[in-house]
Amino acid sequence: MGEVLAWQCGLWQQLAGRAQHAHAYLLHGPRGIGKRMLAEQFAASLLCQNPTAAGACGRCKACLLLAAHTHPDYYVLEPEEVDKAIRVDQVRDLVGFVTQTAQLGGRKIVLLEPVEAMNLNAANALLKSLEEPSGETILLLVSHQPSRLLPTIKSRCVQQACPLPSHQQSLEWLASQLPELAAELREELLALAGGSPLLAAKLHGQSVLELRAQVVEGVKKLHKTQQSPSQLAESWNALPLGLLFDWFCEWAHLILRYQMTGDEAALGAADMNKVLHYLGQKASRENVMALQDWLLAQRHKVLGKANLNRVLLLEALLVQWASLPGAR
Repeated sequence: MGEVLAWQCGLWQQLAGRAQHAHAYLLHGPRGIGKRMLAEQFAASLLCQNPTAAGACGRCKACLLLAAHTHPDYYVLEPEEVDKAIRVDQVRDLVGFVTQTAQLGGRKIVLLEPVEAMNLNAANALLKSLEEPSGETILLLVSHQPSRLLPTIKSRCVQQACPLPSHQQSLEWLASQLPELAAELREELLALAGGSPLLAAKLHGQSVLELRAQVVEGVKKLHKTQQSPSQLAESWNALPLGLLFDWFCEWAHLILRYQMTGDEAALGAADMNKVLHYLGQKASRENVMALQDWLLAQRHKVLGKANLNRVLLLEALLVQWASLPGAR
C-alpha cells in the first residue's frame, strides 16, 4: 500500500506498534513533509484484515476495496475546491458516517485534511464526533498549522508532531521523483518549498520556477518604474495569492535581517539578492517593519480563506513595496 518515507520510519513503528489506538490523532507539521501519505498508510493498516508490522497486506478484501476507492468504512473529508474552506454541511455528512455501523464489521476510519480549513461552524460540528466517536471509529486529522485550530479540537486528539526530513533525505527523495530535473533546479525548488520535499515536487507541477521568475521580473520593473503597481497587480491576478504573500513575507524578513546584521550572504536566493540589498540600504527599518506587519496580517486572511479582492489587495501590496526606498 505504499512505502513509508525514510524520515517517517521511527514514527511509523511507534504508530503501527500500538496495541490500542486512540479515537483521534492529530498529525501535524509543515506542509509538504508527507503527513497525508503517513495518514493514508496508517488508515490502510487500521482497516486491513491481516496487517503486519510493515503495514497493510495489500491483498485482503479491505485492502482491495481501499485501493479501488470503494471501501465503505473509509471517509475522506477535505475542501471541495482547492484553497476553499471545509463547510459545516460537509462535517454534518461526516457525522452521519460516524454514527453508522461499520459495513465490514471492523473499524471505521476518517481522514480529514487540512483541519484548519474548517470554518468555525464546521469545527464546532466536528467536536461531538471527537468527544463521542461511534463504535471503533478512528479519526486521523492532518494539520499544516495546528496553531490555527480550536484548543477544544486539539485537546481531544493524540497530538503527534511529524518528523522533518534532513536536507539530504529531501534531495534524495526529489531525485527519485524528478530524475529528469537538473540537480541545481531541485535545490532551487527545495529552497522555495522551505525544505519540504513533497511541497517542492508539487510546486514543480505548478511551474513555480517560471512563476517565481515572472514575479521577480515584475518587482524589478516596479522599482525601475517600467510598470505601475496597478498594471503589475492586474498581470498577477491569476497567480496563487498564498505563494505571493509567502515570498513577500520572506523578502521583508530578509531585508530586516540584513539591516540588523549587515550580513550580505544571508539575503536569500540569488534572484532577489540585489533588490533586497538595495532596499536594505535605502528603506527605513520602521517602514520595513510596518510592511512586514501588514503582510503577515494579509497573509493570515489569505490562509483563512477570507473573501478578498485580489487585484486591490495586490495593488495595495505593490504600492507599499514600491514606496520602501524612501528617506531613511
